[in-house]
Amino acid sequence: MFASSIALSLLAAVASAQQLSSTLTQVVNFGPNPRNVSFYIYVPKNLPPKPPILVAPHWCHGTAQQVFDYRSWASAGDKYGFISIYPNTSNVVDQCWDVSSSATLTHNGGGDSLGIVSMVKWALRKYDGDKDRVFVSGTSSGAMMTNVLVGAYPDVFAAGSVWAGVPFGCFAGDGFDVWSDACATGKIIKTGAEWATLVEKAYPGYNGFRPKLQVLHGTVDTVLYPQNFEEEIKQWTSVFGYSPTRNETTPNTPLQGWTRYRYGPKFEAYSAAGVDHNIPNQDELVLEYFDLKCNGTKKGKCYSRASGHGA
Repeated sequence: MFASSIALSLLAAVASAQQLSSTLTQVVNFGPNPRNVSFYIYVPKNLPPKPPILVAPHWCHGTAQQVFDYRSWASAGDKYGFISIYPNTSNVVDQCWDVSSSATLTHNGGGDSLGIVSMVKWALRKYDGDKDRVFVSGTSSGAMMTNVLVGAYPDVFAAGSVWAGVPFGCFAGDGFDVWSDACATGKIIKTGAEWATLVEKAYPGYNGFRPKLQVLHGTVDTVLYPQNFEEEIKQWTSVFGYSPTRNETTPNTPLQGWTRYRYGPKFEAYSAAGVDHNIPNQDELVLEYFDLKCNGTKKGKCYSRASGHGA
Protein backbone atom coordinates (compact mmCIF):
# COMPACT_ATOMS: atom_id res chain seq x y z
CA MET A 1 0.00 0.00 0.00
CA PHE A 2 1.47 3.37 0.94
CA ALA A 3 5.20 3.58 1.42
CA SER A 4 6.29 4.61 4.89
CA SER A 5 8.55 7.27 3.38
CA ILE A 6 6.02 9.98 4.28
CA ALA A 7 6.60 9.34 7.97
CA LEU A 8 10.36 9.14 7.46
CA SER A 9 10.56 12.38 5.52
CA LEU A 10 8.46 14.16 8.09
CA LEU A 11 10.65 12.82 10.86
CA ALA A 12 13.69 14.27 9.15
CA ALA A 13 11.95 17.63 9.00
CA VAL A 14 11.52 17.87 12.76
CA ALA A 15 14.11 20.35 13.96
CA SER A 16 13.32 20.47 17.66
CA ALA A 17 10.69 19.62 20.23
CA GLN A 18 7.75 21.98 20.40
CA GLN A 19 7.40 24.16 23.46
CA LEU A 20 3.75 23.68 24.30
CA SER A 21 1.40 24.86 27.01
CA SER A 22 -0.26 21.45 27.42
CA THR A 23 0.13 17.79 26.49
CA LEU A 24 -1.44 15.28 24.12
CA THR A 25 -4.09 13.33 26.03
CA GLN A 26 -6.03 10.18 25.21
CA VAL A 27 -9.81 10.16 25.68
CA VAL A 28 -11.90 6.99 26.06
CA ASN A 29 -15.67 6.41 26.13
CA PHE A 30 -16.48 9.38 23.92
CA GLY A 31 -19.44 8.08 21.94
CA PRO A 32 -20.28 5.76 19.03
CA ASN A 33 -17.03 4.22 17.79
CA PRO A 34 -17.74 0.95 15.96
CA ARG A 35 -14.17 0.47 14.70
CA ASN A 36 -12.45 1.34 18.00
CA VAL A 37 -10.57 4.34 16.63
CA SER A 38 -8.37 5.88 19.34
CA PHE A 39 -8.92 9.51 20.31
CA TYR A 40 -6.09 11.89 21.23
CA ILE A 41 -6.61 15.58 21.85
CA TYR A 42 -4.53 18.67 22.46
CA VAL A 43 -6.21 21.44 24.43
CA PRO A 44 -4.21 24.66 24.91
CA LYS A 45 -3.87 25.83 28.50
CA ASN A 46 -5.57 29.13 27.74
CA LEU A 47 -8.59 28.65 25.51
CA PRO A 48 -10.73 31.51 24.23
CA PRO A 49 -14.51 31.21 24.45
CA LYS A 50 -16.01 28.94 21.76
CA PRO A 51 -12.71 27.57 20.45
CA PRO A 52 -12.53 26.12 16.92
CA ILE A 53 -11.46 22.49 16.39
CA LEU A 54 -9.00 21.05 13.86
CA VAL A 55 -9.05 17.29 13.14
CA ALA A 56 -5.79 15.79 11.80
CA PRO A 57 -6.05 12.17 10.60
CA HIS A 58 -2.71 10.45 10.01
CA TRP A 59 -1.30 8.87 6.85
CA CYS A 60 -0.82 5.13 6.19
CA HIS A 61 1.90 3.65 8.41
CA GLY A 62 1.51 6.75 10.57
CA THR A 63 0.07 7.41 14.02
CA ALA A 64 -1.71 10.14 15.91
CA GLN A 65 1.48 10.77 17.87
CA GLN A 66 3.46 11.31 14.67
CA VAL A 67 0.99 13.86 13.35
CA PHE A 68 1.13 15.62 16.71
CA ASP A 69 4.94 15.64 16.57
CA TYR A 70 5.42 16.54 12.90
CA ARG A 71 2.70 19.10 12.30
CA SER A 72 2.49 22.54 13.90
CA TRP A 73 -1.17 22.25 14.88
CA ALA A 74 -0.56 22.08 18.63
CA SER A 75 1.77 25.10 18.76
CA ALA A 76 -0.55 26.98 16.41
CA GLY A 77 -3.43 26.08 18.71
CA ASP A 78 -1.51 27.63 21.61
CA LYS A 79 -0.94 30.79 19.59
CA TYR A 80 -4.34 31.16 17.93
CA GLY A 81 -6.64 29.43 20.41
CA PHE A 82 -7.96 26.23 18.87
CA ILE A 83 -8.21 22.57 19.87
CA SER A 84 -6.61 19.83 17.74
CA ILE A 85 -7.82 16.22 17.54
CA TYR A 86 -5.56 13.34 16.46
CA PRO A 87 -7.44 10.12 15.65
CA ASN A 88 -5.54 6.83 15.47
CA THR A 89 -6.81 3.92 13.38
CA SER A 90 -7.32 0.44 14.84
CA ASN A 91 -5.99 -1.05 11.58
CA VAL A 92 -2.70 -2.61 12.69
CA VAL A 93 -1.89 -4.08 9.26
CA ASP A 94 -0.91 -0.86 7.51
CA GLN A 95 -2.47 1.85 9.67
CA CYS A 96 -4.57 3.12 6.77
CA TRP A 97 -8.03 4.55 7.32
CA ASP A 98 -11.29 2.88 6.37
CA VAL A 99 -12.26 4.93 3.33
CA SER A 100 -13.86 2.03 1.49
CA SER A 101 -16.75 0.55 3.48
CA SER A 102 -20.34 1.59 2.87
CA ALA A 103 -20.49 2.29 6.61
CA THR A 104 -17.72 4.89 6.63
CA LEU A 105 -19.01 6.45 3.38
CA THR A 106 -22.50 6.94 4.84
CA HIS A 107 -23.66 9.64 7.23
CA ASN A 108 -24.05 8.02 10.67
CA GLY A 109 -23.44 4.67 8.98
CA GLY A 110 -20.46 3.59 11.09
CA GLY A 111 -16.86 2.90 10.15
CA ASP A 112 -13.87 5.04 11.07
CA SER A 113 -15.60 8.24 10.03
CA LEU A 114 -18.32 7.89 12.67
CA GLY A 115 -15.72 7.34 15.39
CA ILE A 116 -13.93 10.54 14.37
CA VAL A 117 -17.17 12.52 14.29
CA SER A 118 -17.90 11.23 17.79
CA MET A 119 -14.59 12.73 18.91
CA VAL A 120 -15.59 16.10 17.47
CA LYS A 121 -18.98 16.05 19.18
CA TRP A 122 -17.40 15.06 22.51
CA ALA A 123 -14.90 17.93 22.29
CA LEU A 124 -17.60 20.43 21.34
CA ARG A 125 -19.59 19.46 24.45
CA LYS A 126 -16.63 19.22 26.81
CA TYR A 127 -14.99 22.54 25.87
CA ASP A 128 -18.02 24.46 24.61
CA GLY A 129 -16.42 24.57 21.19
CA ASP A 130 -17.65 26.44 18.14
CA LYS A 131 -19.75 23.94 16.18
CA ASP A 132 -19.53 26.19 13.13
CA ARG A 133 -15.72 26.15 13.07
CA VAL A 134 -14.68 22.49 12.84
CA PHE A 135 -11.99 21.71 10.26
CA VAL A 136 -10.12 18.68 8.95
CA SER A 137 -6.82 18.28 7.12
CA GLY A 138 -4.75 15.22 6.27
CA THR A 139 -2.15 13.79 3.91
CA SER A 140 -2.37 10.58 1.84
CA SER A 141 -4.73 8.22 3.73
CA GLY A 142 -5.48 11.18 5.98
CA ALA A 143 -6.38 13.14 2.86
CA MET A 144 -8.73 10.35 1.80
CA MET A 145 -10.37 10.50 5.23
CA THR A 146 -10.64 14.27 4.91
CA ASN A 147 -12.64 13.81 1.71
CA VAL A 148 -14.78 11.18 3.44
CA LEU A 149 -15.54 13.39 6.44
CA VAL A 150 -16.35 16.45 4.35
CA GLY A 151 -18.49 14.36 2.02
CA ALA A 152 -20.40 12.23 4.53
CA TYR A 153 -20.64 14.80 7.33
CA PRO A 154 -21.24 18.20 5.72
CA ASP A 155 -23.32 19.08 8.77
CA VAL A 156 -20.27 18.79 11.04
CA PHE A 157 -17.34 20.36 9.17
CA ALA A 158 -16.77 23.90 7.93
CA ALA A 159 -13.85 23.16 5.58
CA GLY A 160 -11.27 20.57 4.54
CA SER A 161 -7.72 20.57 3.20
CA VAL A 162 -6.73 17.48 1.20
CA TRP A 163 -3.03 16.70 0.58
CA ALA A 164 -2.38 13.94 -1.99
CA GLY A 165 -5.68 12.11 -1.75
CA VAL A 166 -8.35 10.59 -3.99
CA PRO A 167 -12.00 11.47 -4.62
CA PHE A 168 -14.73 10.59 -2.14
CA GLY A 169 -15.81 7.00 -2.82
CA CYS A 170 -12.90 6.16 -5.14
CA PHE A 171 -11.75 3.30 -2.87
CA ALA A 172 -15.31 2.03 -2.26
CA GLY A 173 -15.47 -1.74 -1.93
CA ASP A 174 -16.64 -4.67 0.16
CA GLY A 175 -14.89 -4.32 3.48
CA PHE A 176 -13.21 -1.90 5.85
CA ASP A 177 -9.61 -2.15 4.70
CA VAL A 178 -9.89 -2.30 0.93
CA TRP A 179 -6.99 -1.26 -1.27
CA SER A 180 -8.06 -0.14 -4.73
CA ASP A 181 -5.16 -0.36 -7.13
CA ALA A 182 -7.47 0.91 -9.88
CA CYS A 183 -8.16 4.09 -7.94
CA ALA A 184 -4.60 4.54 -6.73
CA THR A 185 -3.22 4.32 -10.27
CA GLY A 186 -5.78 6.73 -11.66
CA LYS A 187 -7.80 4.22 -13.65
CA ILE A 188 -11.19 5.10 -12.14
CA ILE A 189 -12.51 7.85 -14.39
CA LYS A 190 -15.98 9.34 -13.95
CA THR A 191 -17.90 12.40 -14.98
CA GLY A 192 -18.33 15.18 -12.48
CA ALA A 193 -22.00 14.25 -12.11
CA GLU A 194 -21.12 10.61 -11.40
CA TRP A 195 -18.62 11.61 -8.74
CA ALA A 196 -21.07 14.09 -7.20
CA THR A 197 -23.71 11.37 -6.97
CA LEU A 198 -21.42 9.41 -4.63
CA VAL A 199 -21.23 12.39 -2.31
CA GLU A 200 -24.97 13.03 -2.45
CA LYS A 201 -25.75 9.37 -1.67
CA ALA A 202 -23.59 9.62 1.44
CA TYR A 203 -26.25 11.76 3.11
CA PRO A 204 -29.55 11.28 1.27
CA GLY A 205 -31.84 14.29 1.30
CA TYR A 206 -29.23 16.68 2.66
CA ASN A 207 -29.56 20.14 1.12
CA GLY A 208 -27.68 22.25 3.67
CA PHE A 209 -24.29 23.91 3.92
CA ARG A 210 -21.37 22.26 2.12
CA PRO A 211 -17.87 22.73 3.60
CA LYS A 212 -15.38 24.57 1.45
CA LEU A 213 -12.44 22.53 0.24
CA GLN A 214 -8.92 22.77 -1.10
CA VAL A 215 -7.11 19.83 -2.74
CA LEU A 216 -3.35 19.66 -3.39
CA HIS A 217 -1.38 17.07 -5.36
CA GLY A 218 2.07 16.50 -6.82
CA THR A 219 2.39 16.04 -10.57
CA VAL A 220 4.74 13.02 -10.28
CA ASP A 221 2.95 11.13 -7.51
CA THR A 222 3.41 7.40 -8.17
CA VAL A 223 1.48 6.18 -5.11
CA LEU A 224 -1.80 8.00 -5.72
CA TYR A 225 -1.50 9.02 -9.35
CA PRO A 226 -2.14 12.64 -10.38
CA GLN A 227 -5.27 11.60 -12.29
CA ASN A 228 -6.92 11.47 -8.87
CA PHE A 229 -6.34 15.22 -8.59
CA GLU A 230 -8.27 15.73 -11.83
CA GLU A 231 -11.05 13.44 -10.61
CA GLU A 232 -11.28 15.35 -7.31
CA ILE A 233 -11.68 18.56 -9.27
CA LYS A 234 -14.48 17.05 -11.34
CA GLN A 235 -16.19 15.74 -8.22
CA TRP A 236 -16.17 18.84 -6.10
CA THR A 237 -16.87 21.38 -8.82
CA SER A 238 -19.92 19.30 -9.62
CA VAL A 239 -20.97 19.07 -5.96
CA PHE A 240 -20.70 22.85 -5.64
CA GLY A 241 -22.33 23.49 -9.00
CA TYR A 242 -19.24 25.24 -10.37
CA SER A 243 -17.97 25.17 -13.91
CA PRO A 244 -14.98 22.82 -14.34
CA THR A 245 -13.28 25.72 -16.10
CA ARG A 246 -10.86 27.56 -13.83
CA ASN A 247 -11.82 31.15 -13.11
CA GLU A 248 -8.50 32.10 -11.49
CA THR A 249 -4.94 30.81 -11.91
CA THR A 250 -2.05 31.87 -9.66
CA PRO A 251 1.42 30.46 -10.39
CA ASN A 252 4.19 29.88 -7.84
CA THR A 253 2.02 29.82 -4.75
CA PRO A 254 2.67 28.96 -1.96
CA LEU A 255 5.93 27.55 -3.37
CA GLN A 256 7.85 27.91 -6.62
CA GLY A 257 6.36 25.55 -9.20
CA TRP A 258 3.02 25.17 -7.43
CA THR A 259 -0.06 26.57 -9.16
CA ARG A 260 -3.38 27.43 -7.53
CA TYR A 261 -6.57 27.09 -9.52
CA ARG A 262 -9.83 28.52 -8.18
CA TYR A 263 -13.19 27.38 -9.45
CA GLY A 264 -15.48 29.27 -7.10
CA PRO A 265 -15.54 30.73 -3.59
CA LYS A 266 -15.60 27.30 -1.93
CA PHE A 267 -13.21 25.20 -3.99
CA GLU A 268 -9.57 25.53 -4.99
CA ALA A 269 -6.90 23.11 -6.23
CA TYR A 270 -3.10 23.26 -6.16
CA SER A 271 -0.89 21.39 -8.63
CA ALA A 272 2.68 20.93 -7.34
CA ALA A 273 5.06 20.52 -10.29
CA GLY A 274 7.73 17.86 -9.84
CA VAL A 275 6.41 16.78 -6.43
CA ASP A 276 5.86 13.09 -5.65
CA HIS A 277 3.67 11.51 -2.95
CA ASN A 278 5.78 13.08 -0.20
CA ILE A 279 4.11 16.43 -0.73
CA PRO A 280 5.47 18.98 1.77
CA ASN A 281 2.58 20.13 3.90
CA GLN A 282 2.30 23.91 4.18
CA ASP A 283 0.73 24.44 7.59
CA GLU A 284 0.52 28.20 7.23
CA LEU A 285 -1.53 27.80 4.05
CA VAL A 286 -3.98 25.54 5.88
CA LEU A 287 -4.27 27.90 8.85
CA GLU A 288 -5.00 30.78 6.49
CA TYR A 289 -7.54 28.79 4.49
CA PHE A 290 -9.42 27.77 7.63
CA ASP A 291 -9.07 31.30 9.04
CA LEU A 292 -7.73 29.81 12.25
CA LYS A 293 -5.50 32.82 12.82
CA CYS A 294 -8.65 34.83 13.36
CA ASN A 295 -8.42 34.10 17.11
CA GLY A 296 -11.50 36.11 17.96
CA THR A 297 -10.07 39.35 16.57
CA LYS A 298 -12.68 39.46 13.81
CA LYS A 299 -15.70 38.53 15.89
CA GLY A 300 -18.58 37.71 13.60
CA LYS A 301 -16.31 37.79 10.54
CA CYS A 302 -14.15 34.68 10.93
CA TYR A 303 -14.79 31.97 8.38
CA SER A 304 -17.42 29.57 9.68
CA ARG A 305 -20.43 27.59 8.64
CA ALA A 306 -22.56 30.44 9.95
CA SER A 307 -20.74 33.15 8.03
CA GLY A 308 -21.06 31.20 4.80
CA HIS A 309 -18.43 33.27 2.98
CA GLY A 310 -15.80 31.69 0.81
CA ALA A 311 -12.04 31.49 0.87
